[in-house]
Amino acid sequence: MYPPFFARLILGHRPGMDYTIETLSGGTPVCISDTHRFGTDSLLLAWFSRPWRAHRAADLGSGCGIVPLYWHDRGHRGPCLAVEVQPEGARLLQKSIELAGIGHITPLCADLRELGAGNYQMVSCNPPYFTGGFESPKAGRADARHERLCTMQDVAAAAGRLLQDGGKFCICQRPERLADVICAARAANLEPKRLQFARLTPARTPWLFLLECQKGRRPGLALQPDLVVQRPDGKYSPAMLEVYGKEAPL
Repeated sequence: MYPPFFARLILGHRPGMDYTIETLSGGTPVCISDTHRFGTDSLLLAWFSRPWRAHRAADLGSGCGIVPLYWHDRGHRGPCLAVEVQPEGARLLQKSIELAGIGHITPLCADLRELGAGNYQMVSCNPPYFTGGFESPKAGRADARHERLCTMQDVAAAAGRLLQDGGKFCICQRPERLADVICAARAANLEPKRLQFARLTPARTPWLFLLECQKGRRPGLALQPDLVVQRPDGKYSPAMLEVYGKEAPL
């Protein structure tokens, strides 16, 4: 489901175009396809992990590039590497970059397990959630949702290599995998420092958590108040209005 505060421009009828465009609140275009699109989880991760304006940042498993494009929409201008193993995802991000005239985001079609050392200050990832169960017949969607091409350990290890000492690693995952994420992060010298759960309403159990780790730091985890998507009247909460953009209507 697409967030309601984003204007969808259907451009697929133009000759040679096989994608549509979502426009973020600041005007940044995001090219998407049936296989590579984005949802609330990715937007929450992008909001939770926003780097400082000039920070060197990387996004692993970037898909259509929604996380780095969201960062750009909110003012990030530092060097940004967007790593995606599927060529279609990297192509869509390249098209978004061209449409917006962005010069600081670099798409890289590569396997994150093969990434070498880096000197980044921020690394984010919306990883595959599932280790088993039903898989989509669409290979691209199955790869994005199931640990077919990389595991949680692979993601954490890649982030650990890319980050400088003290650099931050931000990830979103399903609550039932919290222990897996913390164990993988610590094995990669990434210490969990900030944790926030997201729930649809105050009465619902969380469907997602957002975790920030720091490389080479001492233990000490701060639990933030849950992010609640909807108010009791069914309208979006102030926190979600901030995620989507302050100009979004109630």
